[in-house]
Amino acid sequence: MKEMYPKNGRVILHVDMNSFYASVEMALDPSLKGKPLAIAGNVEERRGIIVTCSYEARKFGVKTTMPLWEAKKLCPQLIVRKPNFDRYRAASTKMFELLRSYSELVEPVSIDEGYMDITDCYELGSPIQIAESIQQTLLNDHDLPCSIGIAPNKFLAKMASDMKKPLGITVLRKRDIPTVLWPMPVGEMHGVGKKTAEKLAPFNILSIGDLAKGNEIQLKALLGINGVRLKNRANGIDNRPVDPESVYDFKSIGNSTTLSKDVTNQHQLLQVLEGLVSKVAQRLKNKKVLAQTIGVTIRYKDRKTITRSRKLINPIRSVEEIFEEAKGLFLKNWNGEGIRLLGVTGTDLQEQEDAVKQLDLFSYENDAKKAPLYETMEKLREKFGKHIIEKAVDVASEQPNTTTIGTDTSFNKDFLLQAEKQKKNKKE
Repeated sequence: MKEMYPKNGRVILHVDMNSFYASVEMALDPSLKGKPLAIAGNVEERRGIIVTCSYEARKFGVKTTMPLWEAKKLCPQLIVRKPNFDRYRAASTKMFELLRSYSELVEPVSIDEGYMDITDCYELGSPIQIAESIQQTLLNDHDLPCSIGIAPNKFLAKMASDMKKPLGITVLRKRDIPTVLWPMPVGEMHGVGKKTAEKLAPFNILSIGDLAKGNEIQLKALLGINGVRLKNRANGIDNRPVDPESVYDFKSIGNSTTLSKDVTNQHQLLQVLEGLVSKVAQRLKNKKVLAQTIGVTIRYKDRKTITRSRKLINPIRSVEEIFEEAKGLFLKNWNGEGIRLLGVTGTDLQEQEDAVKQLDLFSYENDAKKAPLYETMEKLREKFGKHIIEKAVDVASEQPNTTTIGTDTSFNKDFLLQAEKQKKNKKE
């Protein structure tokens, strides 16, 4: 079977669950199968949106992120279920446990998709046989459909898994790129969003092939370093390894909420802002990181959206400090009109133990008093490991919590971090 694998390259699978939340609900309630089903948050409110939907619902034009009222207009017989994250966590855990039974090199991307490097798994069969085994096991044992892409790198595997849904298995080799990949519209390429496609259109970059042959200097001027990266991907170049530890990488932590009605009352808006800050602060604490840049997003009733941020001298994570910065940004940039959405984000994240505080005149005295304690703690960490001493509040904050849908985009990453911690604890 070894001859089915490349001598010098890699074999990567991208496993993507089909309509995951809806599939989990149908697995638990078979009467829902074959019917237009949608999972939606805030079902009774204006801000209710479609989180995912069955393929039967998609035939009517129902799409993810579509407002619920619009979906019901397109499909009056639409069955709507509120999300149940305990069920989705349990199903995701089983899915990743299955993937790891084939290879230790499994990289979760979200709650319902992940990459696998099966280059050294030739004893288990050919790449297609392994993909078929995974797909059939998920379907037979858990009643959950998936699509799988097989390719020499992560980008091509991701593109391949999107080509046949549901229950597809697609092989995409580098030699297939000119005939299979290049004719596709550039907007369908993984990593190219609607706005990027709109930027490329005036330069006659309309297909993936156009991007692959694009002028590198022009692309860099237009999109920055990402322009060069996208051109490489369009040519099938992607050297990123499958990294099981990448689930711990995160660049920002934020929360936003769509208001149930357009709000102009400053006091009410500041209360909403403080609630968002509390969530961001808690998640910073959970992950043991601090933010050096605080940003605020404001969307008005006409959908005009502005984002403003401020880089700080010292990284922060307390509710009081973040709220002070967020409040200042909000009051400075709000034009007084009705607001539909508010968001708070912390970026430039630093690990707790790596965050270096730039001592100033006002903080020096307090920090100096704590110096002997810090030195003792550091010596203990050096001798016994960096986690030998934890704040009681930090340990408590690691306990599982429930995140609501629709307004909070953090669920996937938080869940994966929690699942990976549990996996590591089992090994130890």
